[in-house]
Amino acid sequence: MAESIRARGLVKRFGELVAVDGIDFSVAEGECFGLIGPNGAGKTSTIRMITCVSPLTAGELHVAGMDTRTEGRRIKAILGIVPQETNLDPDLTVWQNLAVYARYFDIPAPEARRRAAEVLELFQLLDRRGEVVDNLSGGMKRRLTVARALINEPKILVLDEPTTGLDPQARHMVWQKLRYLQGQGITMLLTSHYMEEATHLCDRLVVMHLGRILAEGAPNELIEQHVGRQVLEVHLDDGRRAEAFDLLQRHDGLRIEEVEGVLYVFRQGQAWQPILDALAGFGEGARLREATLEDVFLQITGRGILE
Repeated sequence: MAESIRARGLVKRFGELVAVDGIDFSVAEGECFGLIGPNGAGKTSTIRMITCVSPLTAGELHVAGMDTRTEGRRIKAILGIVPQETNLDPDLTVWQNLAVYARYFDIPAPEARRRAAEVLELFQLLDRRGEVVDNLSGGMKRRLTVARALINEPKILVLDEPTTGLDPQARHMVWQKLRYLQGQGITMLLTSHYMEEATHLCDRLVVMHLGRILAEGAPNELIEQHVGRQVLEVHLDDGRRAEAFDLLQRHDGLRIEEVEGVLYVFRQGQAWQPILDALAGFGEGARLREATLEDVFLQITGRGILE
């Protein structure tokens, strides 16, 4: 399958700070590819190089076969960008925001009107086309920001935290539209702090930390590889938690983490029933749940907050 984005030995430095430290990855045409990691992992620096906003320090970076060092204008013409912060013009109407944005791509007015109506209908905003943006809800503004990114009919859609601040209903609506767009052949590059979002949308993703890629694969593959299919959580008071910990240590093949008074127990490729039987006396304080991408994220990058 052809590559939409290809990075080899990609480096970004800011003085002595190495924000991106020699990473390799590729994004196939029509794929939704995710970049996840804690703050300071290098995700934004990577996005800024891909979108030709920031020059790379070293390595190679090609977008749709074009070199970001020399063909920035051509690359920008095929990108749709949804920034992390909503940057619509609050004093213009919904329609005017799209019309002004279309001019940046030299789209003729009749064609711009056709495309604007199409994307507004897609995101259920057509009936709001005459509304001043400042009067819209936060969810509507976010949907309009995504709609605006489609006005130039991009080959690659770059989504930087696309559903930040949305309520669950609006978030799922945006996910539905993004899956539809991917079905139309648009390649997507996604950064998100919502692990559920990355799981829903991404065909593959990388976990970044301190400028490096620590893991790469499909979400379900990463969960199976790093965590296993299920996680046991033990929520008990201090005395009983110590008792449960001692009991768990008698079983082989377990990894146990204690975080703020909760025991997280991981096991791969083995049956949980003997463990559950042993913990039966602890009642609902011990529960088995499905493993998630968030478990992978915390396993790989750690549970501490880095500033």
